[in-house]
Amino acid sequence: MRLKVHEIFCSLQGESTHAGRRCVLIRLTGCQMRCHWCDTPYAFYDGQWMELEEILEVVEGFDCRLVELTGGEPLLQPGALPLMATLCDRGYEVLLETGGGLDIGEVDPRVRRIVDVKCPGSGEADHNFWPNLDRLRSGDELKFVLADEADYQWARALVEERGLASSVPVHFSPVHSTLEPTDLAAWILRDRLPVRLQLQLHKLLWGAEATGV
Repeated sequence: MRLKVHEIFCSLQGESTHAGRRCVLIRLTGCQMRCHWCDTPYAFYDGQWMELEEILEVVEGFDCRLVELTGGEPLLQPGALPLMATLCDRGYEVLLETGGGLDIGEVDPRVRRIVDVKCPGSGEADHNFWPNLDRLRSGDELKFVLADEADYQWARALVEERGLASSVPVHFSPVHSTLEPTDLAAWILRDRLPVRLQLQLHKLLWGAEATGV
């Protein structure tokens, strides 16, 4: 089983409730979406084909028990499923960062799934795979990346109508250098919305253009 891998590196987890934890990130190549604000377009192409055991050997070398599959969109590659299952079998705590456009139902139940919900400002809202919201379980999380107040109002309505914050942590993240975090914070406070304001820790530490961190 081979996967096309853009990079594997160890850093501090930058998002989710796991932010700040030391983590190995396996970034797979390819994505079917083209969000207007995408901060990893370099992962659409290139990368190298690696056997599953090669990937596991690299991960083992970091001596870190938290591992995340990210992209791009990792679920585009069939090999992502056995990779996550094998990591779980070997005792790793496994996270999946997915864009939310593909079915998460076949992901190993031991994996904690962090699912994007694409807002209208991304240009990809029509490609959300809505059944995913009914497949969330304990340990999963939702993320909304917001470009403006229209995105906020759209996301707020969805969170309230579906009662999403009552089942999993819900993160509202401003598009870097587009939406002021203080504005987003003010809207959340004004509306008493039970979500978490999320800033991307890795960008605060190393800058928006840094890769491999």
